Amino acid sequence: QVQLVESGGGLVPAGGSLRLSCAASGRTFSRYAVGWFRQAPGNEREFVVAISRSGTNTDYADSVKGRFTISRDNAKNMVYLQMNSLKPEDTAVYYCAAQAVYDYSILANEYSYWGQGTRVTVSS
Repeated sequence: QVQLVESGGGLVPAGGSLRLSCAASGRTFSRYAVGWFRQAPGNEREFVVAISRSGTNTDYADSVKGRFTISRDNAKNMVYLQMNSLKPEDTAVYYCAAQAVYDYSILANEYSYWGQGTRVTVSS
């Protein structure tokens, strides 16, 4: 198992930037692929981006492609989500998730471990 803790959320104006962090416990973090998902009130949880175990492969949702960038540092047990050009529709609770079965996945139900979430609010 792995424990995940997100941080970095907050209130920003449209067009602004935030960097979210996901800190993982344990010494076997490199075994886990990681994804970011988000959920707004009244909406289903949706895929944002995934990164493979090594960090060499990434997959972005069309809604964030070109604006968000995921990266990971396995030596530090950290995953980051740099969010630029934020829009009001990006407002949601953002969750970091991990799984060790697949090299990476865009499906929420394939992730076994989840953080508690960090809230991002983008004002218009």
